[in-house]
Formats: sequence, structure tokens, C-alpha cells
Amino acid sequence: MESSLTPTPHSVKRWQLRGTDFDPQQVCSLRSQTFSSWTPLNHRSSNLQLFEERMTLVLHWFDLWTDGQRKRLLHALLARCTKSQLKCCRDLLNETVPVTQVDFTAVLPRFLSLYVMSFLSPRDLCTAAQVSWHWRVLAEQDCLWAGRCIRRGWFLPYTPGEREFGAWKNHYIACVSKLDWLTPREAAEQYGTLNQQSTGETEEEEERRKERRIRQMIRDKLKEEKSLSMRTRRPWGSYTKPEGARGGSTQTWRPSTGVTFSSRPSLSWPPRTVVSPSLSLSLERGEAMSASQSLQRVQASSSNRPALPSTVSPIRLPPPALLLLISNRIPAYELVLSGVKAGVIVVLYDHRGTLSALLTQVERAISGQSTQRLGLLAPGGTEEIHLLLNSTLSERTLLTPDHREFWEKLCGWVAPTEEGGGIDIFSPLGASAAGVALIHTLSTLTGLEVRAPMGFATGSFQNILSEWSDGSVCTGLSEQQPAAPPLQFVCESVLQGWCRQARWMEEALGELRGSLGPQLQRAGLLARSRALGHFLGEKICLEELCVSKDLNEALTEGLTALTRREESRPLEFLATFLTRWSEEEGGEEASKEEKWGNREADFSFAPHSSQKRSGRIPALPQTVLDWRGAVARELHHSECIYLRRLGAVLKVYQEPLTAALNSNRAILSCTDLHIVLSPVKHILELNRVFQVDLQARLQQWGAEQCVGDVFVKLCSKLRVYTNYLNNYTTALRTIDKCRETKPPFRAFLRRADRTLATHMLSLQELLLCPLWRIQEYVTLLQALSFHTRPDHPDHTHLCSALNTLLQFREFMQKLKRNSERDELLEETQQMIQGCPKLSEGNRQLMITQDAALLRSPDEQIPDSLRTFEYVSDVGLFLFNDALVLTQRNVHHTPFTLAHRSTHTFLASVALSCLAVREITHTRYVRHAFVLEGPRRSWVCATERGEEREYFLSVLRSAVKSALTGHQ
Repeated sequence: MESSLTPTPHSVKRWQLRGTDFDPQQVCSLRSQTFSSWTPLNHRSSNLQLFEERMTLVLHWFDLWTDGQRKRLLHALLARCTKSQLKCCRDLLNETVPVTQVDFTAVLPRFLSLYVMSFLSPRDLCTAAQVSWHWRVLAEQDCLWAGRCIRRGWFLPYTPGEREFGAWKNHYIACVSKLDWLTPREAAEQYGTLNQQSTGETEEEEERRKERRIRQMIRDKLKEEKSLSMRTRRPWGSYTKPEGARGGSTQTWRPSTGVTFSSRPSLSWPPRTVVSPSLSLSLERGEAMSASQSLQRVQASSSNRPALPSTVSPIRLPPPALLLLISNRIPAYELVLSGVKAGVIVVLYDHRGTLSALLTQVERAISGQSTQRLGLLAPGGTEEIHLLLNSTLSERTLLTPDHREFWEKLCGWVAPTEEGGGIDIFSPLGASAAGVALIHTLSTLTGLEVRAPMGFATGSFQNILSEWSDGSVCTGLSEQQPAAPPLQFVCESVLQGWCRQARWMEEALGELRGSLGPQLQRAGLLARSRALGHFLGEKICLEELCVSKDLNEALTEGLTALTRREESRPLEFLATFLTRWSEEEGGEEASKEEKWGNREADFSFAPHSSQKRSGRIPALPQTVLDWRGAVARELHHSECIYLRRLGAVLKVYQEPLTAALNSNRAILSCTDLHIVLSPVKHILELNRVFQVDLQARLQQWGAEQCVGDVFVKLCSKLRVYTNYLNNYTTALRTIDKCRETKPPFRAFLRRADRTLATHMLSLQELLLCPLWRIQEYVTLLQALSFHTRPDHPDHTHLCSALNTLLQFREFMQKLKRNSERDELLEETQQMIQGCPKLSEGNRQLMITQDAALLRSPDEQIPDSLRTFEYVSDVGLFLFNDALVLTQRNVHHTPFTLAHRSTHTFLASVALSCLAVREITHTRYVRHAFVLEGPRRSWVCATERGEEREYFLSVLRSAVKSALTGHQ
């Protein structure tokens, strides 16, 4: 008992107590005072005193320890600190040891230090090498000096050794020090001068003086004509001088000096023709010359020039360029234009024009040179191409005289097939029988190879990135899969980005064109969020990462093993455990594959173990003629994405709103909730059954496998989609109304919209998914039915389902047109002040046109001699039964270039009582026409002739239709 009560030293190691300051009695007293089992937590003063005494003892021990022991104590203390305590330590260290003037080469990685030094000049690098040995090693690296030497054509005469240092720097210094610098006089003596006297100097000087005299005469003549034209009245709206303004015979040919503006600029770059100065002067003077005279002038001017040296190589003609026709109706065509490759002639044409105008624009762009291939990027589907607004290219319209003449002339500028010529149409014509027939007919008509996408990729314009067909692939004559032709015209990165996000870019650019400035940030954010949601939802598959059973099992086992052991470094132990777990799993899978390899070889395909665990459809064998399998895989893949988006609607929106309604804290009422989200639930239930049936068929895929009956089963329940479409407009209006009137719902949408769970889409965008899916079903069914033999057991069901979906698509497009018509009428009603009600009967807006209202002082004078004066700007709104005239006022915003237009109602005339009369171009008026009503008439004029022709053609057609319906 006595030995147990004998005082022993504290837990401090004995060898530390052998110092000169060790006092056993003092330690015992301190131990009895501080290390008591009782701690006065409730008594503040005693607790503070006890803390001070213990801290004094620890500091006393800290003074007795070595440097290594002190560092171990600090490491243990910092490992136990929280984030706030570590921040406090950081602040104290910054105050004690401030970080200023740090050597960046000692802090940054080596490659970053070299990257910073790469911006220095050679002189600065030599200065930096004198800072320290470390800086000298960095400043003399070969990667900094090799590029400077190679750019100047200085190459090392030998190969540096492995341990040789600074070879390129020494070579640079040696080359710079040996440069030969000559004064201008020495250079002239050695190499000669460029301004030596030539034999024909006198003739050239005389020719220049003559040209100067002729130019001065032309300037004087133009000055006299300008002073004369200021005294006379110019015709209103004319931007070019009339033909007889300068005098002279009317039979003499004169080049037009005015600038002609088309409705839209043509992005084409025709080669320029070099004309001699004398020939250009004769053209400016307006002299009439024959072809032989002009040729003699060109030869004479060329003979006076000094001959070129014999060392100059002859000029080689460039290879035939590629011609790309782009319609301005495609979305985000600006992005496509930015990615066009070099050597491609681009013609951006207006879809409202005519075939002859397009042919003229192409002829002006190519300037007589032949093209290798012709590309056409215009809106279209699987059966036809919307080449122009009033001209659709299909199998039925191709053989009409207008289209036949257009394609024969256009393809006459394309190289023949033997030289690699052909036509590339960026529309999925290879997905349907009518499209393939159009390809064959066009190929027969033009004698060229015609290629088009197969249409296996779903989405807006994504079929361009799919397989391409030239007609022979569809008939089984070709054994090789054709490459993607669009990459010859447009860069791959730009084309992929545009194809995958064309619809979203169209919306973003539409808003940008409508209102610049504040809308730019919001539209860009929407486009980026949709692209991010597409990538996270379809590429990374966040749902599968969150619910992976293998990962959960491995983490559970690792944490269980970690709790059984006391590890000082738990993260390293867990990483080692997971590595061993993956190796064991890989060994088990390898043994299973070896064991069952012979058995799996008997099947047509063997799914990977990871695919079995994830439940994905295994990859089918890709053969040359297995197009049905490719379409089936794309159908199943897109169906899974479609179901995930519909499931996000129920999970993110319906479940929280229903839970809030059941807990008497309703965000939406039961009626509003039923209107908005109930139809989505019915569609999700229907398509889940469709996806399960489709997956079962793909698990047992073969040449005779059928999927048409699954589509027929889906088409028999399309009433669910019909109810959804009829309720779609009401659902959107309900969402807008509740968002404006109910702050809790507005806050809920702000939290739920554009999150990872909704694939970065809003509720309104998710409700558009069923409408997009119907169009995707039609495209995929067309491809599937086309590549199914007529005697195949699945052909009848596929044709039946395709016809049903085509009729349903027409119904959907009709609803869309009616909605757009009503919205356009509502916008027009709000735009025109004082306008009567426009939404009556079956009225729809056809076209709007800005014009100028003119007035004649004396209406008895003939039109050819009558003068007109400008009154005001007017707006012409043409409906299918009436014409509305408004007064247009333009208001400019101060300090900016922006402006806005307002319209005030003037008059309305029924088309059945309206007469139209054109006014011939005269000296006083251009692009004018007369609108005669029952009581009064209006004289209007447009800025360009193309606008007048287009408006009058639509107006006459509408008047004719109104008279026919009235009779």
C-alpha cells in the first residue's frame, strides 16, 4: 500500500526531466494543484485560474523540449483545430510573418515560371539570369531560346547532349553578334537600288501626265453636273441618277455609277479583275469600245510595263471552290457563317425571293468559276425541302419547269461526278422513301452524286451529324459507310455546337435581335443552362451516379472496416481499401468471363457486367445493313432521356406541391395543380409501358424482331397526348397567372427551375418535351419503315403507326398555327393605337410593310408628269380580309442609336373594295403605287423596288382570294 502511494513523476518522459531546471517537489505541487479530477466548470473564476495554471505548465514544458518535439506538438494541435481556429492561426501568422516580395519562381511550379519568362525579350532574359543561380537555370532553358532562334532561321549545327545546358542561348548570342549590318550606301553598292532609271521612263511619265489631265477634266465635268442637278428637283426616293442626266445618246452604253442594294447582303467573295489604268479611265469617261479595242488597250498597257524576272514562278489557278447556299430562315445562321472553312463560297439568300433571283445571286458570287461541290442548308424534313417561301422542293415539284430549269443551270457550274462533283443537301432525305426518291430523281436530272443525312439523330438539325446516304447505301449497292460531307464546308466544332443547340440558339438570337442590351445577359444564361443540363443529363447521367449500388456497397464495407480499427489517417486507409475492393471485383469478373466465355460466344451479343448492373441496353452488333438496329437503339436512348425529363416534372414539382397541399400549407390550389401537372403524369405512365416493351424487344434483337406492334399499342392511346395538347395553352396561362398572383409559388419556381434535377430547364420548357417527342417519333418511324422490307412481318405495323403519327403531327401543327395567329393578332392590336378589334372570325395577318405617304398638288396631270411631295410615314398591315393603314412615328432614344416606332390608326379598307394600281418610274417618283378605296385613295412608295414587288404580289393574291370568297 505504501509503495502504491509513493509519488511518481508525471506522464512526461523521464529523459526530459533530467534538465537543470527539474524540481521534483515543484512538479508534485503543481500536479496536486492543476491535475485534479475535479474541474470547476460552473465557477468561472476558479475555472479561469485553473486554465492559467495549466497553460503555464504546458508553456514551461514547451520551453524544455527540442525543436522536433515542438513541431510535433504544433502538428497535433493544428490537426485538432476547427476551421475557425485555423483561420485565427492564419491571421496571426500573417501579422507576425507578412508575405511580401516573394520569389515567384520558388512558389509557382516550374512550368508556370517558364511560361511567365517566355514573355520576356532576349535582353530581359539575360538580365533575369543575373538575379540568382535559380533564375539563371530557368532563364537559360532551351524551351525559351529555341523558338526565338527557329523563327529567325537559326538552327543548331549539331545535336545537343543530354546534359548540355544553354545550347540554344549560346547559339542565339553567337548569331546576333555575327550579324552583318550595312549602311544604305554599302547596301546600294552591293545589292543595287530599286529606283534605277529605266528605258521607258519618259513614256510612262507622259502617260501619267495624260491620265492626270483626263482625271481633272472628269472632275470638272462632274462638278458642273452637280451644280446643275442642285438647281432641278430630284425625284422622291431615287438614289441613282437617271440615264439621261449626263446627256449624250441613249444608245451609248454607260456603266451604272449607283450602288444597288439587295434585300439582304450576300456573303460571297468573287475574285476581282485587274484593269489597267487607261482602261478604267475610258470606262469612267463613258467611251464606247468594242471587245477588240479593249483587248488592244490591255495588251498595250501590259507591254509598257517592265518584264518580270525569270525567277518568278507562273501563276497557278486555285482548285475549284465549294459552294454553300444558306437560307436566312435557318436558326442562328450567323454561327454557321462564322465556322465556314477557307475556300468555300457562301451565298446567304433571302427565303422570300424567287428561284431566278437566287440563280442570279449565285452566278454573281462564283464569277464564272466552276465549283467542286454544292451544299444546300435550308429548312426541311424527311420528304421535302423548304427552299424558298413559295417554292418547296419535293419529288412532285422537282420536274416542274421552274425547278427543272433552276437545277439544270445551277448544277452546270458544278464539276462532273468523275472529278468529284456532287450535291450535299443538309436535310434528312435518306430517312423516308419519298426523300430517297427525291435524291434519285435529282441525281438523274443533274447527273451528279446527291448525298443527304439518314436522319438517325433526334433533335433540331442534329441529323446533319448522323450517317449520310448517296442513294446507293439505301439500295444496298454500297458496302462502305459514307463519311460526313458537311465537314468539308463548316468546321467540326462549330457545326456540332450549332446542330445540337440550334433551337435554343434560335430563341436566344431572336430575343437578342428584338431587344439589344438588357436581354443579352438573360438569353445567354438560358442558352448556357440548357447546354449544361443537356451535358449533365445525357453524358454524365447524374441519376445513375447517385444510386449506384456498387459504390454504396463499397463505401459501406470501407466505413465498417474503418470503425473496427483505430487509424490516424482515415482517408488514406479508405482509399487503399477501395483500391483493393476494385481489384478484387475485377478479378472476380475476369474469372467469371473466363468461365462463361464459351457459353457467351454462342449468343449474338454479350453484355458487359457493368451494363448488367446499370440496366442499360447492351450495344448491338453494328453491320453495314443493320440500319433497323441503329434506329432501334436511338429510339430507346432518346426514350430514356424523354422519361427522365418527364419524371423530373413529377419529382421536382408535383411531389412538393402535393405535400404542401396535404399539410394545409398550399402553394397551389388543387384545381391549378390538376390543370398543370396531371396530364404529364398520364403521359409518363403511358410512355413507361412503351419503354419497357421496347427494352424487352431490344434484349432479344434479331433480323426478324418487330417493334411496330409496340408503336401501334402506343398510337392506340394517343388520346392522352390529345388531351395534353388541348390543355397545354391553359396550363401555361395558369402558370403565368399563379406566378404573378401567388408569391409562394413564385419563390418555389425560383428555387426549383434550372437545377440539376430539372436538367437546367424551367417548368415551361419541360412541358414542351411531349411536343418535341412526337416529331422525333415521326422521324424515327420513317427511317425504321424505310429500312424494313415489304415482306417483313413488322412492315405493316410500322406503316400503320407512321400514318397515325403523321396525322397527329398535322393536328399539332394546326394548333401551333392557330396559337401563333392569335398571338400575332394580339401583338398587332396592342401596337396600333386606336385600332378597332382585330380578332374576328378567321382573320390572320399576312404581311406588314413600311412605306411613305405621298401627295400630288394637281391630280389632273398625267402620272408621267405629275410631281409628288412627301407627307408622312405609314404602315400597311395586310390581313386576309382587310388592309389597315397606320401613321408611323419613329422616336429615337437620346444618347443612343436605338429607336422605336409607334402606329396610329388611319383607315381600314375591305379587300373586296380595294383596287391597286402601279405608278411607272419617272423623274419625280420611284417604287410607288396607288391604293384606291371606295371613298378615297392613297399614294404610297417603298424604299426599294423588291419590297414593292413582294408586297403588291401578296396584296393581289389576297384581293383575288377575298373576291372569290365573297362571290
